[in-house]
Amino acid sequence: MRTFRASLLSIALVAACTTTEKTASSGETGGTIVVAMPEPSNGLPPFIRQGADRMLVDLIYDRLADMDTTLQTIGDKGFHGELARSWDWGRDSLSIAFHIDPRARWHDGQPVTARDVKFSFDVFKDTVIAANVAPLLANIDSVTVRDSMTAVTWFHHRAPEQFYDAVYQVWIMPEHQLGSIPHAQLRTSEALKHPIGTDRFRMVRWDPGRIELVADTANYRGRAKIDRIIISPITDYDAGVTQFLTGQADFFEALLPQTIARVDSSKTVRVVPYPGFPYSFMGMNMNDPKAPKQPHRIFGDRSVRLALSMAVDRQAMLQNVFGRYGRPSYGPFPKSLGVADTTLRLLPFDPARAKALLDSLGWKPGPDSIRVKGGRKLEFGVIVPTSSRVRMSYAVLLQEAFRNVGAKMNIEQIDLNTFGQRQETRQFDAALQSFNTDPSPSGYKQTWSSSGIGATGGNYVGYRNPRFDALIDSTLGSFDQSKAKRFASQAFQQMIDDAPAIWLYDVLTVGGAHRRIHITGLRADGWWNNLADWTIPPSERIDRDRVPLGASAR
Repeated sequence: MRTFRASLLSIALVAACTTTEKTASSGETGGTIVVAMPEPSNGLPPFIRQGADRMLVDLIYDRLADMDTTLQTIGDKGFHGELARSWDWGRDSLSIAFHIDPRARWHDGQPVTARDVKFSFDVFKDTVIAANVAPLLANIDSVTVRDSMTAVTWFHHRAPEQFYDAVYQVWIMPEHQLGSIPHAQLRTSEALKHPIGTDRFRMVRWDPGRIELVADTANYRGRAKIDRIIISPITDYDAGVTQFLTGQADFFEALLPQTIARVDSSKTVRVVPYPGFPYSFMGMNMNDPKAPKQPHRIFGDRSVRLALSMAVDRQAMLQNVFGRYGRPSYGPFPKSLGVADTTLRLLPFDPARAKALLDSLGWKPGPDSIRVKGGRKLEFGVIVPTSSRVRMSYAVLLQEAFRNVGAKMNIEQIDLNTFGQRQETRQFDAALQSFNTDPSPSGYKQTWSSSGIGATGGNYVGYRNPRFDALIDSTLGSFDQSKAKRFASQAFQQMIDDAPAIWLYDVLTVGGAHRRIHITGLRADGWWNNLADWTIPPSERIDRDRVPLGASAR
């Protein structure tokens, strides 16, 4: 077990690395970017539960290889090496030998070895850890160490995305920092907020109200062009917009239509549209949160879910919240996903039919117009994160729509980290959720298939249908992309017909940035993925850009 003393030693090593860097940057490198965003819950890759966690992990840790801007997931042609300098396929395509770049070092100066790779895969696959990507690693049998700089990944069978599975879902972690900690204690260890990685930024402090990363000046992949990233945690949309518009923050990732016009007219900040894979919906828990092995008294009935879905005027809500910027949902996927199908048959807005269906199920209007069956009201709660102005607006609109057909929805507004915990523990009736799916349909095994139910997956509502599972497996097993898309369409239609959720909208991916920041390489799987290559020209820098490394910028 890694003791608290070891944690302090790790921090001391990082601090020692900073003592030689107390000089101002010059030329093309330098500058500070303050990002207003929800606070990450932790900095360890297996425990990612929200977008803020994913951003922090992506900035600190490397994978063996990463995707290029095409986001091609089949084969290995769309990938370039990160920690792996090169790789070799076995003759039977059931193994890949990854050769570690000998220049790679952890942020505390220790060399990266093949043991770190094996350790990381073992952690991610351990059921005690309950990493939510574990279902996506099912085809990986094991990882072995051939020599100190060669790790071999072994697969159960050939698959179109086996390379993608091996490199995209697992970030490599340091065995020397984490290896002595029992896996059952990792989730509560000091390491959660003292991550040591290999990427081009490294953690220097995580204080209340402030997280600071600085450029790793000796990084094997090259120094980040920005000196410093500061995460300024926010709890709601208004706080983030205020920080951004008053110059306290340089980047805000989620502008709403009512703010975009103000940003467009500004001389200091600008609108930054970017690609993305997020979609939002109201998920309905199939199981009783107090007795998870029992069906939910309301949502366990598919017909009730269908009725509530038909009570929702999704187009009117979209216009109400987003105006002309709204992006309609076409089903359980973002339109930007490669296997998306915008021709699928969605449930119509038909409140009369919804009422008739509820009548037929025995849910009869009570004295207060709320339906009752067997002495129990058609009443349920919905959890909503306060960090999302859009979802809070939708909660009010949905509440009214359900009231019109005789259902009562109670809104519970909670902070984002509590929302994430409630999702993971399935402690909710309904939840206004937003998923940022992977570039591959393999993410659906994690979030919607039977293998994603329980502690090791992200199928928070407990949706289960063997036909859907089989169709997703066929999608992922097909080397023919046109066939894969047909299988995916059938899987999505099955989900729509089962109504485990009400598909509301594709998330508006429009951010805002200070005009002095020159942005490059925005990727759909994370706008931050090439943040190390953003620049701030010397002639455009402000006071916080001139703070030397090793000092604290404000």
